[in-house]
Amino acid sequence: MSRAGESGSEAPERTHATVAGLRFRRDRVLGVVVALALAGLVLRVVGLGGRPFHWDEARVGYWTLRFLDTGAYRYRPVAGGPLLYLVGRPLLALGGVSDGLARLPVAVLGAALPLVALLFRDRLDDVETVLFALLLAVQPLVLYYSRFLRGDVPLALFGVAFVGLALRAWDRRSRRDAYAAAVALPLAVSASGFVVGYVGCWLAAWLLVADQRSVAADGGASARAAAATLRERLVGTATPAARALLLAASTTVLLFAPRAGPGVDVGLSDPATSHLAIYEGTVGAAWRFVGVRVVHRFPDGTHAFLPYVGDAAGTLLSVALPVVVAATATTLWARYASVRRPLVEGVGYWGLLGVVAFPTIAEVSAPWVLVHVVVPLSLPAAVGFAALLRRGVAAASASSVDVGTVAAVALVVLAVVAQVGAVTVGDVYGPPDRDSRLAQYAQPSDDLDAFATAVRSAADDDRSTVEVLYVGEVYHVPPERTTRRPPVDDTWGNRLPLPWYVESAGADAASTANVSTFEAVTASGSVPPVVVTAPAHRGDVAARLGDDYEATAYRLGLWNRDVVVFARN
Repeated sequence: MSRAGESGSEAPERTHATVAGLRFRRDRVLGVVVALALAGLVLRVVGLGGRPFHWDEARVGYWTLRFLDTGAYRYRPVAGGPLLYLVGRPLLALGGVSDGLARLPVAVLGAALPLVALLFRDRLDDVETVLFALLLAVQPLVLYYSRFLRGDVPLALFGVAFVGLALRAWDRRSRRDAYAAAVALPLAVSASGFVVGYVGCWLAAWLLVADQRSVAADGGASARAAAATLRERLVGTATPAARALLLAASTTVLLFAPRAGPGVDVGLSDPATSHLAIYEGTVGAAWRFVGVRVVHRFPDGTHAFLPYVGDAAGTLLSVALPVVVAATATTLWARYASVRRPLVEGVGYWGLLGVVAFPTIAEVSAPWVLVHVVVPLSLPAAVGFAALLRRGVAAASASSVDVGTVAAVALVVLAVVAQVGAVTVGDVYGPPDRDSRLAQYAQPSDDLDAFATAVRSAADDDRSTVEVLYVGEVYHVPPERTTRRPPVDDTWGNRLPLPWYVESAGADAASTANVSTFEAVTASGSVPPVVVTAPAHRGDVAARLGDDYEATAYRLGLWNRDVVVFARN
């Protein structure tokens, strides 16, 4: 490899928009993409804390607060990758605890998605680059889950960045891009376990691009030329490759190694256990992931294939129809066109394969898996939209205006804008309810501000040693089990997302399976200021508490997930 800056010629795949009005000055493309990223950031942070935490968000938030409180952390696949915990802990320590601030890292990383379009400028023209950035900035599904405390959007960001950096390292023979790619891949791994789907889709897409068509067409000359090019490129790369591998390994250790503290006796900062921390951050983390996500996979190792894929396809068509149609058509065109564009073809395969791959490896049927489909499909979709716009501009600029073509292109553009706007207004910023096409079942339908306020008030009252009491078997965690680190009992999961708000307030919680006796649960022998129970026990608990408590019902899911909270007046 040559050093960064000693680039080879531009990749032959790159084309330029030549139609008047559709070509940006090259020095302005960067400014346009940065402006789109800033606009995307605004879209992501406006009202960021307005929606109550989803159960998955509450899990991540709760364990982040435990990490903040104790300084102890160990990678556990059941709780997700380490990235959000490592980023969230210092942010919450500096800025305080709130829903919006907890989601801010994902919002910022989601806003950075348009910037990765710049990594593909050697293989996309300026208009395609800008449209790619635009789709990543405003696509409703990506926008919704950029305002959600999960690792899907960070994984998409670092996964696409890895591909872009690896391609630039190849095209430009750039060591700097190779080293950046070596850092991007561990960051993707640390964001979410769905990275295994990315690796599978990448390999399958590469095989489809390098299929036998080129061999059959010219007797193998193309294959032999490609092999010769690969050999020439690999000459003299042993040292840079070793450096990149060391950089990737070091980044992986820093992300996955445990942090010593209560319950965790191994850490990088302790010279006596640093070698064990390095092992746990690499081989140990891999074995742990395989054990949880493969050997002891939930639910019962497998799930129905067709319902999950069918749900994904239906949601995809309802919230991202323009991207799906344009990307599919463009991928097919790239496959069979006389002038091949391997990037467009390969990334299109990646996205289309993801429609099957990600619902298959997911443990629950949820819209967030489609982030990993929509993001790659946005690249071929941008190429298709750029070709469509050029067709419209050419028809409007001709000496004899082609009114039919101009009208057809205008109608398509209007339909795309209307669909994106309607989904954004109704589902991204609208209330979470059963009609939302982007919300998953475990999203609370009711605002939980009143509950959070009651818990904070109870925590500020020094008279109580336990501020929140969960009543009933469905919420009771036996005393011998802990809720201080994962994994925890399923009954703790039944409380979600309430534990996030309890921990945020600094309140202590207890539980009892006995609906008729509360006093024995607390050291003071008194009933805590906040009591949580199931609707079936509302009457018994109300009779026990009397008029000093006011009951409020909350819907903790989109349907069939109600809870009753008694708060002392």
